[in-house]
Amino acid sequence: MKSAYDVVIVGGAVIGSSVAYFLAANPDFAGSILVVERDPTYRFAATSLSAASIRVQFSNPINVKISQFGSAFIQDFARTMQVAGEAAPDLNFHKGGYLFLAATPEQEQTLRENHGVQRACGADVVLWEPDALAEAFPHLRVGDLRLASYGRADEGWFSNTGLMNGFKAKARELGVDYAADEVVAIARSGARVTSVTLKSGRVVGAGTVVNASGPRAALTARMAGLDVPVEPRKRTLFVVDCARTPEGSARVNNGRLPLMIDPSGVFCRPEGRYFLTGCPPVTDPATDWDDFEPRYEEFEDIIWPALAERSPAFEAVKVVNQWAGHYDFNVLDHNLIVGRHPEVTNFIYANGFSGHGLQQGPAAGRGVAELITYGGFRTLDLSEVGYERVLENRPFLEKAVI
Repeated sequence: MKSAYDVVIVGGAVIGSSVAYFLAANPDFAGSILVVERDPTYRFAATSLSAASIRVQFSNPINVKISQFGSAFIQDFARTMQVAGEAAPDLNFHKGGYLFLAATPEQEQTLRENHGVQRACGADVVLWEPDALAEAFPHLRVGDLRLASYGRADEGWFSNTGLMNGFKAKARELGVDYAADEVVAIARSGARVTSVTLKSGRVVGAGTVVNASGPRAALTARMAGLDVPVEPRKRTLFVVDCARTPEGSARVNNGRLPLMIDPSGVFCRPEGRYFLTGCPPVTDPATDWDDFEPRYEEFEDIIWPALAERSPAFEAVKVVNQWAGHYDFNVLDHNLIVGRHPEVTNFIYANGFSGHGLQQGPAAGRGVAELITYGGFRTLDLSEVGYERVLENRPFLEKAVI
């Protein structure tokens, strides 16, 4: 480890490693990069415990375009992330699509409005009336539904750790240093951060500090005398086995089932021979950074009743696994914060993804790398999701939040 780096990235999971890769891969950036990761096993990282999916079905053009880039990047990942002497990384991308279901007039209107935005961005999304939905997925009960929205391309699920490890391996090949340590203090001189102090006792000079510390983002910001409205929120995922599986009943997408979002908020998708499912909690307080105890009751109280009502295939199911992970939840508007602090300009946020970090990681990493290299965004303008809106208490509206 050097005594000083041009860029110090706090957090080495998918966001931090994406920033490191895009910086190191840019021929216009010639500086040194250090990534500091407190837990090199990544056992409890939001990345590792994520459902790892991607969709273009958002209501805001920026989020649609972020995911369009992410999907293209994921599909070309094996070639882009090839490391000399190693096998090409395979993210095992399942292009099952997302299926949003609407049961109320308000939900229907939202799907129609979102569809207009998505189509204007070139996304391949279709709207189905209940009869067409039943034709496409015969196992579903559609009597209570008014409309469905289905993504026919660029949506699905993939390997979460594969994405993270691919970024990390390629970044290291390109010269990025990784330290298994923890940032415990960030020094400032006036309006600039100058160094980070590590738990090991080392003090490392920093030309720029990038906050990529996921649910711990607020802790990192406070070390620099700053803040960010991000806190850990617990989400529990369940893997279930079906006595009577609906797999193979789809009459679209080569018989593959999508990731379905029920009007109740419960979601479900195939996971090998099983199904992965979860739901928004009834109450959603901030949780302790080390609290990963699953909310077991959510399956019996919320998830199973909704799934059993939606399809007879889910009437007889058995939970075979469950775990809890954390969202780095942006309490202002549930959307990413990517950009410089307007006063401490060499402190950059890449936080608050609120469950969308894996799918938005490639675009966020590219955007932060452009800020550092060029002083502004070059490809996709992410100014609307910058930190200024936090200071102005100006939420970034996104209606398609799960």
